[in-house]
Amino acid sequence: MTFDLNTIPATFDMLHAGLAASTVALFIFALTRKGKVVEKVIEKPVEKIVEVEKPVETIVEVEKVVEVEKVVEKVVEVESKLATAPTDSALQLLALFQHDARLIDFLQEDVNQFSDEEVGAAARVIHAGGKKVLNDYFTLSPIRQEDEESRITIDEGFDPQAIRLTGNVTGQAPFNGVLIHKGWKADSVNLPKLAEQYDASIVAPAEVEL
Repeated sequence: MTFDLNTIPATFDMLHAGLAASTVALFIFALTRKGKVVEKVIEKPVEKIVEVEKPVETIVEVEKVVEVEKVVEKVVEVESKLATAPTDSALQLLALFQHDARLIDFLQEDVNQFSDEEVGAAARVIHAGGKKVLNDYFTLSPIRQEDEESRITIDEGFDPQAIRLTGNVTGQAPFNGVLIHKGWKADSVNLPKLAEQYDASIVAPAEVEL
């Protein structure tokens, strides 16, 4: 394709000036619109991200509050159980040992003022009465069946409440040692039922002879 240079106007009249000005204005307007479109496209995702982050932060804070409240509830529950732990059975057992073996009387005495023979005689009474209480209300069995003073092996996974290790305890199970005491376990307890209005804190009533 060829251009005829003679057709190009040699002078710059008002019509051409108007056309040039219109072209420049349209070009500037197009650039302005393009900038605005790009700006809007960038801003919208940012606004959405900010709106999503706020609920997430709120959920995390609510979860933390719930976890703290659960921990507090557990602590209060444990403290409540400890504060209201029943003591009637312990007092009842103490009363039985006092009634049949005079255990409290013996323990409250200053035995240093008595001879060994007198203490031994009192121990016989306590032994007989105490054994009666155990036989009447408890079923006991030894934790270990081996003979005392014999060497035994404590395997891995043993119950530390049932077996207490003493001496030079180092390393990990299995342990080899000497059985000093078999231990005892209560298989059953059959204490008599207390009357509804019975005051268990009266371990031994005062005795008045008329």
